[in-house]
Amino acid sequence: MSYIEATDVLQMMPARSGVGRTWRRLLRRPVALVAIIVIVVIYGAGITAPLIAPQGFAETDLLNRNEGPSSEHWLGTDSLGRDMLSRAIWSAQTTVIISVAVMATGGLVMGVGLGLLAGYMRGWVDYVIMRLAEIFHSVPTILLLLIITATLLPRVQGWARDLEDVTGQDWIVSSGAPSYFLVFGALSVFSWVGIARLLRSQVLALRETQYVMAARASGASTVRVLFQHLLPNCANLLIVSMTLGLGGVAAAEVGLTYLGIGVQPPHPSFGVMISEAVGLQNVREHTHLILVPGAFISALVLSFNLLGDQLTDVLSPRRR
Repeated sequence: MSYIEATDVLQMMPARSGVGRTWRRLLRRPVALVAIIVIVVIYGAGITAPLIAPQGFAETDLLNRNEGPSSEHWLGTDSLGRDMLSRAIWSAQTTVIISVAVMATGGLVMGVGLGLLAGYMRGWVDYVIMRLAEIFHSVPTILLLLIITATLLPRVQGWARDLEDVTGQDWIVSSGAPSYFLVFGALSVFSWVGIARLLRSQVLALRETQYVMAARASGASTVRVLFQHLLPNCANLLIVSMTLGLGGVAAAEVGLTYLGIGVQPPHPSFGVMISEAVGLQNVREHTHLILVPGAFISALVLSFNLLGDQLTDVLSPRRR
């Protein structure tokens, strides 16, 4: 195939649907619109927590403990008199930090990179990456996460204190950075497998299409073929996978923290709030203590799942 013929074929590449057209189709769906609003509100509250939270996450009022919703405390107070709305907003910040960090590292960097390489290179590269994925997929994920976080947390906190001594800073440990780093690092190790497998299967089908062969014939490098020709045509699958993955990561972070090995108190997390509220007496007499964090995390995970389903319908030509 000559360079001129290759250029002609490249011009015949499948047209990519516009982002604006996809958004218009998505926003015409009431379920998708509600899901987007819930996600934006919760994530927006987490991002702007220092600005909008009525109180700090550790401020206590022992004279007003376990109060129900009131004009002063819209969602009530907990057993230490801390404002539940403020705690929920600061917990949303924890969820934003962990979920975005995990999807950026484990999903985008590892999942996309390894999936593209496995599908395009094939051969021994594909074999090594897929066998590695099978190893990670075969082990009990929760058990391994428990082991990693439980055994490494004291060591990571020790490294953070050493860093404070060297730099003269005294905020690293108190900010909860060691907990955040360890939780998102442990989750990132496992979050790449599903995305890599999905992307590999798509790339295996696309690598033999005419526009990819034309790109190779015209002298395009492997990096250019992967990121300019293959990745954009896997964008629909990747968007849906990342949307569903964000909900899964948020739920996993809450689960780990509930078990006591995630983000450590006093730093807020929905898992911490739930673990502090469990107990028959609390459920009977102070139901709001468990309803508030449960409602927030349930709404967030459900919204991500519903949005993922709606994106599948919008982005799939056969289901429009």
